[in-house]
Amino acid sequence: MIVNGAGYDSWAQQLISAEAVSGRTVLDVARLLGKGSAANPHFWYGPGYVAHVINKITADYIAFDPADRGYFGQRHAVVEAAFQPERAALAYLRAHFSGTPVAATESIVAYLAQYVHLDLVTPSPFMEAVAEGNDPPAPSVATFYRQIAAKAFRVLVYNVQTVTPLTTSLKTAAAQADIPVIGVSETIQPPIDSFEQWMTGQLSALANGLNAQALGQ
Repeated sequence: MIVNGAGYDSWAQQLISAEAVSGRTVLDVARLLGKGSAANPHFWYGPGYVAHVINKITADYIAFDPADRGYFGQRHAVVEAAFQPERAALAYLRAHFSGTPVAATESIVAYLAQYVHLDLVTPSPFMEAVAEGNDPPAPSVATFYRQIAAKAFRVLVYNVQTVTPLTTSLKTAAAQADIPVIGVSETIQPPIDSFEQWMTGQLSALANGLNAQALGQ
């Protein structure tokens, strides 16, 4: 069983606890990464975290079936190859936009921003409140609007699956200020894509937005 942890899928933990199965292994991603229950749960937006989970899954399969170690090693190599376009996109962002200020309507891209060294300037209380479905503190909202008016960031990253009147208003304000708005999603879009295709597409969109803003200046 694989669960995200950090409160993101507590229902899964309840299902697992409801029926004991001998020999079951539960991979709790948050626990693997050393994250507590209050941590930002969007670990799949942290490329280093994703690599760590891939390695752990491979190791667990080998532990289950040591005789097929070679097969699992081959499958691991296939996955690593599939991630090369995403890793190239990450390297491009880090090389060209390290330190660039960006904003986000919620905390979904915080780990990604940290990984490629983008400067996520949105107030943390704002992002955390939206991610949890709560109203952000008024001072953080006022700061966000001031940042837009001052063009204090190069792009706005907008979670298309967490839409509220407030985030829509901020998105509109950013567009009116000629700040590129880059949509990202919580789950794979379109659903027929692989994880790495989905993520590479979002990284490319982010790079295009940053490049467009740079040219506009």
